[in-house]
Amino acid sequence: MTETGDPASRREELSAPARELYARVTRGERVAPDDAPALRELLDWRLVTVDPDQPELPVALDPQEAGRRRLDDELRAMAARAARMAAIPDLSDELSLHFERAKWRSGSGSEFLAEPEQVNARIGEAISQAETEVLTARTAAPRTRELRDDATVRDSRALARGVSVRTLYADGVRDDPVSRAWAAEMTARGTQFRTLIAPFQRCVVVDRRQAFISDHVVGSSPSHAAWHVMDRAVVAYIAEGFEDAWRRAEIWHGDPRRAVAAGGRLTRRQREILIDTAAGVDQRITARRLNIGLRTLTKELGVLRARWGVSTLAALAYQWALSPERRQPVEGADPGT
Repeated sequence: MTETGDPASRREELSAPARELYARVTRGERVAPDDAPALRELLDWRLVTVDPDQPELPVALDPQEAGRRRLDDELRAMAARAARMAAIPDLSDELSLHFERAKWRSGSGSEFLAEPEQVNARIGEAISQAETEVLTARTAAPRTRELRDDATVRDSRALARGVSVRTLYADGVRDDPVSRAWAAEMTARGTQFRTLIAPFQRCVVVDRRQAFISDHVVGSSPSHAAWHVMDRAVVAYIAEGFEDAWRRAEIWHGDPRRAVAAGGRLTRRQREILIDTAAGVDQRITARRLNIGLRTLTKELGVLRARWGVSTLAALAYQWALSPERRQPVEGADPGT
């Protein structure tokens, strides 16, 4: 019979049968087969030793020395446990980012992508396998030549396979000559572009089966972090959000931002007419409020439609809603009002 030497495997206290057996050993009594469990305890505590030639007559050892050894073992075990406990917070911090990246991967069909190389590679892979459609909503066109070249090759290959490619940008992209040139080139290859003044959510949707969206979950993530979404219901919802923004956007072939229409700034009366038109106010009510005839109102509406190059009141209201002139002060009015 051997000693375990492992404090974690030992009993915290010596049992009553083991104490009774120790007393018998000190009196030189023989141990019986039924004493085996108690004898193992005494050996574990190093209170007895066994002579292989006379296993039935164990030899008692000094309990004071055995107690000191036991105490030393427990103190060492306690120190080791304390060190392991102290390391737990650091380990948790180290692993938490990995957990945040993947904790929804299997449950909701989404995967967190933290590094820009990972995001670009995953989007490129998805588009390279697109079969029918690629929808992209971004605030700006590719900024570096390398990114533009990659996007040109990637989208051109998709177009060559018969994939429909639609891209939505923020209206400010029209001010960038490099982006305009790139958009004109890709338009000639078949990509459809539109720009929108109003804010929208960035996304890439491939075949309505997978999407890439900005991160709104991991609070401390960098701005380039993204989620790869593969849940079909969520992807359909993201695609519908893109379609809503696409319907409100203006077609873009690489041309610069539309200049302010000819005719100078809007008059106070024109602005009032536009405000009522956008609000759906009946024209007769607007005419009475402005103290003008219905014919004069109709003439002013014709001038405004020509100003924006539209043919319907709905299109006129839409252009007014997007126009920067809507936020400019009324001619002749105090800028502070």
